[in-house]
This record gives sequence, C-alpha cells and structure tokens, in this order.
Amino acid sequence: MRRASWAAVALAAMLWGGAAAAGDQVAAIDPGQLFGTAENHSSNLKMFPKWRGMLQLFEQQRKSCAAGQCRKSEWQGIVDGLRGKDRMSQLREVNAEINKHPYVTDPVNWNMPDYWATPFQFLQKGGDCEDFAIAKYMALREAGVAVTDMRIVVLNDLNLGIAHAVLAVYVRGDPYILDNQISKVVPASTIQHYQPVYSINEAGWWLHRKVDPLQFAGSASGERKTATLN
Repeated sequence: MRRASWAAVALAAMLWGGAAAAGDQVAAIDPGQLFGTAENHSSNLKMFPKWRGMLQLFEQQRKSCAAGQCRKSEWQGIVDGLRGKDRMSQLREVNAEINKHPYVTDPVNWNMPDYWATPFQFLQKGGDCEDFAIAKYMALREAGVAVTDMRIVVLNDLNLGIAHAVLAVYVRGDPYILDNQISKVVPASTIQHYQPVYSINEAGWWLHRKVDPLQFAGSASGERKTATLN
C-alpha cells in the first residue's frame, strides 16, 4: 500500500487513456461488474513500462538466473501445488501461500518510490501490494489459468485513503479478489470500499469509471456497449 493522492492517480489513468488508446474501439465488458464500474479496454500497453519491464525481466530470470539467487525451487513448488486443482482451490491456496511473505515498501526494498517486482524478486525480498498481486497472477498463469481471466487492479482504498493493488480472477464470469490485506478470497461484489482506477494483464488494460447502476440496467439481458478511450 502507498499513501497517494487519489486525484493524482485518477488523473494519470485518464492521461494514459488519451495517450495510449485514443481512437481504439472497445467494448464495455459486463458494465458495473468489477467494483461497480464501467470499463474501457485497450490492447496498447506502451504506457505501462513497469508492467512490461517486470514481464520481460521475469522471462530473463527464468532462463538465466541462478537457482539459489532466484529461489526457483520454491517458486516451482508453489506452481506445482496448484496444478490440477479446481479454480477456487487454486485461488485460495495461492492467496494464502503468497500472503505469508513479508510486506516491504519499495523505498525500503529498492530505494525508489514505485517498483514492480518479479515473483523471484518477491520471494527473495518481499514486496508491496502490487508485488503480492503479481506473484499470484504469475503463479496461477503457470498453473494453467488463462491470462484473459485475470487482472492486476490498481485502485483507491476509500477507507484508508491510499492507493492499493489486488488481483482479480474471473470464475464463471464473476470476479474474485486476491488481496494481501484480506486473508480469504472473496467476490468483488462484497467489497464496497475499493474504487478501481485501471486494471491490466498481458492482453491489455482497462480504464474504470464509476457509474450509476441504473445506467446499465440493460446489461443483464446481455446487451453489449462500445466505447472509445479519448
């Protein structure tokens, strides 16, 4: 978790939307489902260097990092323990396993205000909220969960007044939240104090907007709406 200005985080997301996805024709997916928001999607990830850099470094470490340095056996044990289990068991187990690791802020760990660590770095040094979410995402991905069913969600915790990040995983169309602040895996619909700014996976990213639930009453009948990030 990081203390941050919600207005600054939201403004940054809006600016990224204009720079990264102006003119992209996208569909709002199940409006209002994830923390009561409408979503605008873009496949353009060029404005997210920390996310792209983490993915690239993780692949490099998998190929060249010494086993002792990267704790590959520990990582493989986590992944192997998830294989072949039903989806909800996978979510509960990876959430519990990753949450055992220490919470350490980026200024302490990396001497910088914000750093997105690879799972190997996280196992070595602990990490902050997005590092927990990333480690869970990557472990589930390697255990066979589709990338399209998962997102790292950057949000504002309205109770604490801080920026935060969690992992959302869709199970039969419903999002469940894996959170280093919550010991259990819970449906997103049960959390009322999270306001998402953007969510991201390897296929793209989504800008979230709070809406009146009545605005999208027609979505229950399967209507699909299109929007453009601008």
